[in-house]
Amino acid sequence: MRVKPIQTFIHIFAILTLFPLSSCKESNPVSKPEFPALTFENPDANGGAWKTIIIDSPQEYLVEIPFNVDSDEYQRELIQSKSAVSHRTYAQEVAINHWASGGVLRWNQIARELVAKYNHPPKEGEKPDPSKPMASPPFAARTYALLSVAQYDALVATWMYKYKYRRLSPSHSGVKCSLPETELPSYPSEDAVVAAVSYKILSKLFPAENDYLYNKALEHGNTRLWSGANVRSDIIAGGRLGEQIAEKVIAYARNDNFDNARDEKQNWKEKAKRIKNAWVSQDDPKSPPLLPLMGMVQTWFDKNEVLGNPQPTPPPTIGGDTFQKDIDSVKAIGNTQTPEQKRIAEFWADGVGTFTPPGHWNKIAEELIRNQHFTELRTAKVLQQLNRAEEDAAIACWATKYKYFFPRPTQVDKNIKHSLNVPNFPSYTSGHSTFSAAAALVLGHYFPKDSTRLKKMANEAGMSRIYGGIHYFCDNEGGKMCGEKIGKLAVDWGK
Repeated sequence: MRVKPIQTFIHIFAILTLFPLSSCKESNPVSKPEFPALTFENPDANGGAWKTIIIDSPQEYLVEIPFNVDSDEYQRELIQSKSAVSHRTYAQEVAINHWASGGVLRWNQIARELVAKYNHPPKEGEKPDPSKPMASPPFAARTYALLSVAQYDALVATWMYKYKYRRLSPSHSGVKCSLPETELPSYPSEDAVVAAVSYKILSKLFPAENDYLYNKALEHGNTRLWSGANVRSDIIAGGRLGEQIAEKVIAYARNDNFDNARDEKQNWKEKAKRIKNAWVSQDDPKSPPLLPLMGMVQTWFDKNEVLGNPQPTPPPTIGGDTFQKDIDSVKAIGNTQTPEQKRIAEFWADGVGTFTPPGHWNKIAEELIRNQHFTELRTAKVLQQLNRAEEDAAIACWATKYKYFFPRPTQVDKNIKHSLNVPNFPSYTSGHSTFSAAAALVLGHYFPKDSTRLKKMANEAGMSRIYGGIHYFCDNEGGKMCGEKIGKLAVDWGK
């Protein structure tokens, strides 16, 4: 399905501001919103100078000089805004409350919902459908990373132009705004930027969801008009800026080598043949493993550091004393699993039909962020560092998995009891441990008061796979070491 041109998208932004006026304002009171409207004490006025990731400089993206607030054009926009506010419908007020709590986080939620919807393995004999991708943990990590990077770079550019033009919000010209006042300049609209860039990225990743995402983006952008927070030219400028930067991120994704990660020629088989006691699929019937060439995908941080030293040591020799001690411990847990161990295994399972381990850590990040008073830009900064670390964790972990082809515990000993489904890829190292260690380190940097708790959660997430009978202790330790290394790379980038 073709993504709708952004020109139409921007034009509809403009058109919709003119037509909700015919609707009568309902008298039903709007219920209390799920989350309060976004407020912040620090507007991050220097945010336009923050380091970007994909774009070289915000200045390379054109944002036209806005109408002067004394101009006839701006005065006409104020009249339209006042009419939109006074004729606002109940449905529009509900939408305003929904998006006012933070567009970056709302689009992150949408991404997680889509990942969960598409996180299902193909049926036997079913050919891959590019419009309906399998949202496995590596695919999910890439999705969250591309979305967060696009939002962040676009918002850095937005902040640069906001403080270049310093247009005051419509409330300074008599428009009654239903949202909390801030000192942030209104042009271009950060909400329109986030709506446009998020729509473009997610529509590219989930083509079958284009119409759904298109309507979400229109609703998001127009809530700023219905609330009185922006005039139409704020919205249009934001949409155009978001579209330009989304295209730059899409071009990056087109060349990151993820499309080759499935190993269509199945060259992994030759490598596995050369390894004694190599992993084999536990599926019935057996199926090709998940993304054997994920380790070849472009990393966000220095590839030599992500995949280089310190590397996880090779797993223990199967049949050796160290290995036997490890597998005996896993077997003993399976035979005596406690209710608490079962609860932990299930809580962190994040399997088929969920938003995966990286998504679980995005939800944790959302909960932490909502307790702060962050601008949209600062929220995007936290999420892009988290999610770039999560995708690099996937790349490093999958590179190790297909380097050693280490068998799952249940392959070595059929008598091991497992309470979790056995994933269809090698055991060493643990993806859960790698994702979680990286995430805990990044989030602990931004939320130091929670750092100890986050590390405990990461350790629990790693142990959950042992409690479930599908990983060894060595898998957990190797993944933890790799994840912490990558988390540190992400934190160092932010400094």
